[in-house]
Amino acid sequence: MLSFFRKGPTGLEHVMAKAVGMLGDARHSFDLATLALLTETAIDAVDRDIRATDARINQTEFDLRTELIVHVSVQGAMDIGSVLGLLLLIKKIERIGDQAMNVLDLAEAGATMGDAAEVEELLTERATISALFGEVADLMTDPDDARLAALTERCSALEAAHQAKILEYIHSSEPGYVVVPRAVYYRYLKRIVANLVGILRESSEPTPDRRTGSSDLDE
Repeated sequence: MLSFFRKGPTGLEHVMAKAVGMLGDARHSFDLATLALLTETAIDAVDRDIRATDARINQTEFDLRTELIVHVSVQGAMDIGSVLGLLLLIKKIERIGDQAMNVLDLAEAGATMGDAAEVEELLTERATISALFGEVADLMTDPDDARLAALTERCSALEAAHQAKILEYIHSSEPGYVVVPRAVYYRYLKRIVANLVGILRESSEPTPDRRTGSSDLDE
């Protein structure tokens, strides 16, 4: 898709700009939700903001999806590949918003990890993932194949590390109230990073990625 936008005005460039704005909102929700889970931040102080941001993400997705459908109905099949890619891209951003909400729900369920021995590691990892949002947004607006490949590789390595953490907690002898919230949290992190990779792929290909067996409709 990035090669499509390099060709010049198409009538769809503003959709990508709005998608970048959606991703910024998703990052905001992620930052606040993880802050509530990993620190002593009062959940009430961030709950309303996160839920309002999620509602804005959902509304933007609806508006863009409607606009893209209208675009295809007017332009015909000429732009169908790019439209399909954009539809999948904005869906993945919306899912990141949902996963941030899941982190908030985990915090509201009382699964605080603010006193965990590994809290500094968790906060460092949170900052790393937050920074990925910015890098993905940059590549959406300023395509660079080399940077895209390098970032995709880094994200894949993070996914593998998250899966290893999940397996570690599954086989841990620690009490369930300790390991279950951590395993669930790492599951959310893994899905967030996976969706960031999906956004990169959809923004670089004119049609849905078929290189892996995973579905574009993954959670």
